[in-house]
Amino acid sequence: MQDDPQKREIVNRRNFSFRLNLFFFATFFVFSVLIVRLAILQFVEGPSLREEEEKRGSKDVLIPPIRGNIYDSGGSPIAYSTSTQSLHYSIEPGTKKADSIAMAQKLFEVFQKYGNPKTAVTLEQIIKNMDLDYKKNTVTVPRRIKSGLTQDEIAYFMENRDLYKGIDIVEESIRHYDTSKFAVQLVGYLKKFGGGAENNLYKDRAKTDDPRLKYLQQEDVGYDGLEYMFQDVLRGKNGLKTYPVNAASRVIGPPVITKPEKGDNIYLTINRHVQEVTEQAIMDQLHFLQTTPDRDRHEDNAKTGYAVAIEVKTGKIIAMASMPDYNPNIWEGGKISTEDYDMISNVLQNGTISPVIGPYKDPKEQRKHPSSVVFLGSTQKPLSILIGLNEKLFTTNQTYTDTGSFYYGREGSTRRRIGNAKGHVYGVLDPAKAIAKSSNPFMAKMVGDALYRKDSDKGVAIWDSYVKQFGLGADTESGLLNESKGVIGYFHEEEAASAQSALILASFGQMGRYTTLQLAQYAATLASHGKRMKPQFVKEIRDADGKVVQSFQPEVLNTINFPEKYWDEIETGMLNVSVTEFNNAPYKVLRKTGTSQQQVSGATVENSVFIASAPAEDPVIAVAVVIPEGGFGAYGAAPVARKILDAYDDAIGMNGVPKKPKAPVNPPTTGTGTAGTTTENGKTDTTQ
Repeated sequence: MQDDPQKREIVNRRNFSFRLNLFFFATFFVFSVLIVRLAILQFVEGPSLREEEEKRGSKDVLIPPIRGNIYDSGGSPIAYSTSTQSLHYSIEPGTKKADSIAMAQKLFEVFQKYGNPKTAVTLEQIIKNMDLDYKKNTVTVPRRIKSGLTQDEIAYFMENRDLYKGIDIVEESIRHYDTSKFAVQLVGYLKKFGGGAENNLYKDRAKTDDPRLKYLQQEDVGYDGLEYMFQDVLRGKNGLKTYPVNAASRVIGPPVITKPEKGDNIYLTINRHVQEVTEQAIMDQLHFLQTTPDRDRHEDNAKTGYAVAIEVKTGKIIAMASMPDYNPNIWEGGKISTEDYDMISNVLQNGTISPVIGPYKDPKEQRKHPSSVVFLGSTQKPLSILIGLNEKLFTTNQTYTDTGSFYYGREGSTRRRIGNAKGHVYGVLDPAKAIAKSSNPFMAKMVGDALYRKDSDKGVAIWDSYVKQFGLGADTESGLLNESKGVIGYFHEEEAASAQSALILASFGQMGRYTTLQLAQYAATLASHGKRMKPQFVKEIRDADGKVVQSFQPEVLNTINFPEKYWDEIETGMLNVSVTEFNNAPYKVLRKTGTSQQQVSGATVENSVFIASAPAEDPVIAVAVVIPEGGFGAYGAAPVARKILDAYDDAIGMNGVPKKPKAPVNPPTTGTGTAGTTTENGKTDTTQ
């Protein structure tokens, strides 16, 4: 049966009409989508696209900010920045390595002809600074080739800019430090941001989209001390050079310049006269201890010394010295050679806040000597008496007969004896006299052992809570980088031996090693009758125009409330501590000597420790001095403290009225002091 042609024609027409309609519908849909998309591009995304187009039509070059200065309390500069002209090289897209090396040769010839011979750079150094293998920088980061350009060099490059593609002259700052090596470790130093800071100290701070706050690879940033602590204040803001560029990223016109914003200046609480006297006093004392023919005072290994002076009522640090020190200008330019670093590595850190060992390069020799973080020795005793009184272990009128020895532990090899230095027997002692005579048996029996017997389970925890309120084993909250909280030993002794042993040894200062700053904060807290102040190094911050933008007020960290008669009792004792160095002082001094013993590589060393505050009637200044391996506190450390207090009286005044500066003090005189002993298994150790 054949198909009907008429029906087949009708079906074909219907199919054609359907396909035609489908085609028109699809075409209409596509055009509708295109129209909507064009509308979105024009009205919705248009502004952002135009902004992106403008960005592609310009190139930003960041100009490092001018760093703010650091001044002492009198306004004299300690760390300051000077402007200099530096030549930078940018690797333009498509530049071959051989082209950059050829450029280096041309630059070298210009430097040779127009530069200062004293600041000459070699061809190898120029190529190294170009960083052609991108070891330090990405392709977009300008490389600093040379700083300190002469006027002839600047003029030549400005006149022949077209001959040196990628070259730019940038004004930037170079950091200088006081040539007298003033408070070196406290102030700190700078290094290149691109030298590792971006991956450690500044890992979080460097994350920003604001070009004015963005850190530059060649920028100098604080690495320690106040330079790091106040980095955000001192840094300032980047400048900006915005160059117009074509589609090939080539500069096609002069830049629009936004000048860098200079950082703020910080004014320290450090008094120049007191600081310089403190530094010199330590060095003089170290020389004296190493050279004196007096066998009782001669200490060959007294090679480092540390001191902090803090105002009792404000917490202001008047002096902080970690000696020996070094010339910080060695960091000028933000880099240092391996040889120079090796030379200063043992004095680089601030020994008043962190462990520092003397100038010993050999690790085996280092292990034979203590660090700057030492036991308190007998400087612990005023606090021990306060704890005993407040825990009702005895009263201010109660007495104890010091026979020269106190024993504890089982009979036999484990029985231990606590005694006084040089076998002294002090007889009947009240709490104040126990401090004055520095009686170890009194502390061991009336404080350590008594607290153990009162509460054997919680006695060590009770002790810990007291000493931390005075800043011992706790954060001083100074804000300085790498500050140690000290090393607490009484919990370990409790676990390894007994709570009784831990408390007895702690009572006369042999269970906790602390920093000089902690010791100074402790001394000031005693002097203020229980107000622990936050150490402050900066009194105010000013902008580049001299306007005060921030000032600092005294901050009390915590208050210890004891009856006044307890404070009076320890002050009576401290006033009567025998220290020849203060016999002729024109002001009364609360003081305590300490000779902290320490086991180092199987040998016993004696660290000289001393605390003082003055005037005794209403203390305004407290001092702590530590001389590792310096012997008795009265001989090794007290002479330094006397010079510091005299310098404070001269420059600021115990009564608020400064005296005229005096001539440098003569080499330290000798002094007397008391010491105590601990023995184990029949062997005797001494602790003052």
